[in-house]
Amino acid sequence: MTRPITAGVDGTGESLAALAWAAREAVRRDLPLRVVHAWRFEAHDGVDTGDRAAQRQWVRDAADEAARTVRERHPKLAVTVDVPEGDAVDMLSGVAADAEMLVLGSRGHGRIMGFLVGSVGQQVIVGAERPVVFVRAGDRPSNEVTGHEIVVGQQGDPKDSAAALGLAFETASRRGATVRAVRAWTLPPVFSYSPASLRLLDEAGGLEPYERKGLAAALAPWRERYPDVHVVEHVEMGSAGQVLLSVAGTAQLMVVGRRAHRTAVGARIGSVAHGVLHLADCPVAVVPPA
Repeated sequence: MTRPITAGVDGTGESLAALAWAAREAVRRDLPLRVVHAWRFEAHDGVDTGDRAAQRQWVRDAADEAARTVRERHPKLAVTVDVPEGDAVDMLSGVAADAEMLVLGSRGHGRIMGFLVGSVGQQVIVGAERPVVFVRAGDRPSNEVTGHEIVVGQQGDPKDSAAALGLAFETASRRGATVRAVRAWTLPPVFSYSPASLRLLDEAGGLEPYERKGLAAALAPWRERYPDVHVVEHVEMGSAGQVLLSVAGTAQLMVVGRRAHRTAVGARIGSVAHGVLHLADCPVAVVPPA
């Protein structure tokens, strides 16, 4: 089954930038593009907002206009348009399940706009079965230039970051870009040491060499699968979010794994994804575990 690149639009500058990014990615991957504008009928007393049919047509016209612009830029790209009515979280999570990736607009810097007002964005990330990419209004094709990297966060065992590394390497291979694989580490509390962990650290020659070996092991299968991709191994002491943001200035795309959970007060995503989504200027892909 061929999965499309799916872009959520809502008429904002952020969502139109996301659509443009999604179209370029669909062309690179030789995949169709699906444009989705989820909406909900709203009636207001004393204000002529039209009936349900009229509102649906307004939404359809806006989505068709956005798709028309994409078709003009990419005449060979297969583009479809859907305007499902219903809850934004349900609609977006549903279309994400059938997509290669879901692309949405993000304003960041403390506020995620468009579809992502309030807790909607976090709920979409938590529920999505496929990668979700967030794109800023200021993103341009010129940002995808030679020398700019695909930055990916790696942590834990090789399987813990396999999905994120896979997306990073595939994207870099298609763009002719470098992968910068980042593994951040901190000094563990003294009480976390055990005889077994101390033996491993001693065999590795210390904490930083131990982390470097961990990163190298995680990268090994992806280097073998994508021998054309140049890789920079970046191991640095510090919080993962801070280290990733420190190299975001040279990133075409930042890829992070999803660590998300639901609580009594709603959906929550991991602190690393939360930080880079709000503060990184480049597009950010949040990838669920494999």
